[in-house]
Amino acid sequence: MKNIEKMLTNLSDEFSSIFGKSVSEENYIQIDLSENQLIKLNIDPSDSDQLSNYITEFSKSNENKIPYGGYLEKRNLYQRSNHFSKNAVENRNIHLGLDFWANAETSVFLPYAGAVHSFANNKNLGDYGPTIIMKHEVLGDDFYSLYGHLSEDSISGLKVGDYFDKGTEIAKLGKYEVNGNYPPHLHFQLIVDLQNYYGDYPGVSTLFDLGYYRYNCPNPNLILNINNKTKL
Repeated sequence: MKNIEKMLTNLSDEFSSIFGKSVSEENYIQIDLSENQLIKLNIDPSDSDQLSNYITEFSKSNENKIPYGGYLEKRNLYQRSNHFSKNAVENRNIHLGLDFWANAETSVFLPYAGAVHSFANNKNLGDYGPTIIMKHEVLGDDFYSLYGHLSEDSISGLKVGDYFDKGTEIAKLGKYEVNGNYPPHLHFQLIVDLQNYYGDYPGVSTLFDLGYYRYNCPNPNLILNINNKTKL
């Protein structure tokens, strides 16, 4: 399998804002939404209002910065939906992307030039809702990026093969009603081998499968470079 992680690490140290140039690196702040943290805070992961209130207050208490994080974070957010149950004894609960929590209709900007590979509206409870997958090339090798929990308008009129330069607006965040019933946010994920998926790809792994997915879905911060790419 291609070592995209190594290539991306050596490609650029330049910060790239997923929400556009008006949002500086200092406007992002990491948030912990792990299973242990939500238990500690007594937040019911099945209650979107509780989760939304916590994220909102966290942002307010940190100068209204945009909360982000979650790569390889073990979460209990997915227990409410059998979409994340692999079998009777093992659930998918390890997050494979970065989440960025912001208001619905917030614009999403492409951090690396590429073409639309596919898109779909994944409507299961707790799923991505409207989703776009972009295909990119780095030093002669392909990789993919996934943008989940978008607005329905984001995929209306979109065409496979449409090309976008770095820094181009490609989508907007969706509301609860269309984004899988989450507080509005972006799920951003890198993928090396898309495995014949179309408009969808697992964003959460079981512990058993993590060895593969950790390699196939490298840290998205490798191309965003928020607060030093070695972190997260």
